[in-house]
Amino acid sequence: MRDLPAAPIVPPRPHRWRLFLVGLLLTLVAASAQADVILHAFNWPYATVEARAAQIAAAGYRKVMVAPAYRSQGSAWWARYQPQDMRVIDNPLGDTEDFASMVQALADVGVETYADVVLNHMANEAATRSDLNYPGSAVLSQYAADPSRYASLRLFGDLSVNVLGAGDFGPAQCITDYTDAYQVRTYRICGGGSDPGLPDLVGNDWVVQQERNYLQALKTLGVTGFRIDAAKHMTFDHLNRVLDSGIRSGVHVFGEVITGGGAGNADYDQFLAPYLQATPHAAYDFPLFNSIRNAFAYGGSMELLVDPGAYGQALPGARAVTFAVTHDIPNNAGFRYAILDPVDETLAYAYLLGRNGGVPMVYSDNNESGDNRWVDAYQRDDLKRMIGFHNAAQGSDMQVLSHDACHLLFRRGDLGIVGINKCGTAVSATVAMSGSVLRWNVDYSDALGSGSVVRISSSSYTFSLPPRQARMWKR
Repeated sequence: MRDLPAAPIVPPRPHRWRLFLVGLLLTLVAASAQADVILHAFNWPYATVEARAAQIAAAGYRKVMVAPAYRSQGSAWWARYQPQDMRVIDNPLGDTEDFASMVQALADVGVETYADVVLNHMANEAATRSDLNYPGSAVLSQYAADPSRYASLRLFGDLSVNVLGAGDFGPAQCITDYTDAYQVRTYRICGGGSDPGLPDLVGNDWVVQQERNYLQALKTLGVTGFRIDAAKHMTFDHLNRVLDSGIRSGVHVFGEVITGGGAGNADYDQFLAPYLQATPHAAYDFPLFNSIRNAFAYGGSMELLVDPGAYGQALPGARAVTFAVTHDIPNNAGFRYAILDPVDETLAYAYLLGRNGGVPMVYSDNNESGDNRWVDAYQRDDLKRMIGFHNAAQGSDMQVLSHDACHLLFRRGDLGIVGINKCGTAVSATVAMSGSVLRWNVDYSDALGSGSVVRISSSSYTFSLPPRQARMWKR
C-alpha cells in the first residue's frame, strides 16, 4: 500500500490554544476532585428529600443517605429499623413510587442515593403474634385487599405468601454479654426486661437470596450506596454471601460497627478490625470519632489529630466514613455521652471536611431527639462553606504545618490551609515557608467568610487563629 500524503499541520490560533489548555486543565481537575460528601437525611420523608434535591445539590452534597426503604409501620424513628417485608417499600415516609421519584429527582441534579438497609433482623412483633412468618397474615390480608396498589409497589417476589418463616431465624435468645462475639453475631438485640428482642435472621440460602433480591431491586431503582445497619451483629459469611461482587459492583458499601476507639479498644480489636479483614466494605470511622472526642475534651490535645491513622486511631481513608455525629448518638440514651459541645462539633466538621481521607457524612434530622440542634443542619452556611472547601481540595495531599495542645494547622496541596484552635485564647503559629508548595504573593481567603486573608511573601509566615474558631483559607 502506498503511503498517503501527510495532512498539513495547521497551528491553532493562540486564543483557541489557550482555551484548549484551560478546558483540559478543568477536565483533569474535575477527574481528580470528585465531590463525595454524604448528607444523612435522617428520617426525612422521601418526598421531602425530593423537594429539597436542588438545595442539596447547591449546598455541595453529592450523596444522600435516606431512611430504610421497605415495609414497616409505626411513627417512631426506630420503627424504620424494624422491617416487616423487603418485597415492597411502604412505610410512613413513603412507598416504592415515592422512593423511585426521589432517586430520579436527586439524579437529575447530580446527587446519588444511598440506602440504609437492615439485613440482620426483622420487626419485633411478639406483642401481637407468636409466629415468625413475615410479613404475617395481617399484612398479607392488606396486600390481598388492594392488589393493584401493592402490585405497583412490589420490588420482587410473590406477595400472596409469606417470604420468611421460623427456619430463617436463629435462637430466641437475647445478647447478654456484648464482649462475646458469638452472642453478638448470633443472638437477638433486646431492649432489656422481658423484651424478646428483634428476631435474628440466619444466613441460609433462602434468606441470602431474598436479601440479594432486595438489594438488587434498590440498585435497579438507582441506589449507589448501602449502609449496613447492625453489621456488627451479622456473621461475616452472611455478609459476604449477600454482598457478593455482583451486588457490590458500582456500589459504596459501609457497615455500622460501633466501637469506643481504635486499636487497643476491646470493641475495635474484637469486632471492627476483624470486620475490615473479613469483608471488603468500608465502615463508620468510630476510631477517628473517638480521637476527635479525646482531642476536644477538656485537657485533651489537638496533637491526637496530627496522624491518628498511624496509631490505629483512624481507619484507612479508603475504608472510612467520617462523622461528627450519627443518628444513634443523640437518639439513644446509651450514646448521648458522645454528643460534642456545639462549638466543638463545628470545629470537628472543619477538621473532617478539611482533611484528606475518608468520606465525610453530615447529619440533619427533624428534632427526633428533642435537642433542636440538627434541624436543617444541611443548610447551615458554615457547613456549606466547609463542603465547598472539601470539594475544591479533593485529590490534594495533606501536610501538617503546626500543632500543639490547642491548635492544628495543615495545608491541602497548594490550594488551601486549614487552621483549628480549640482553646479559649488566640494562637499564633509561625511556619517556615522556604521550600513550601504554598504559593507566595497570592491571596488565600477564608472560605468560612471571616474576611481573613493569608498572603505569604517571606521565608516564614505567622498564622493567627482566634479562640474557638477555624479558618479554611483557599487560593
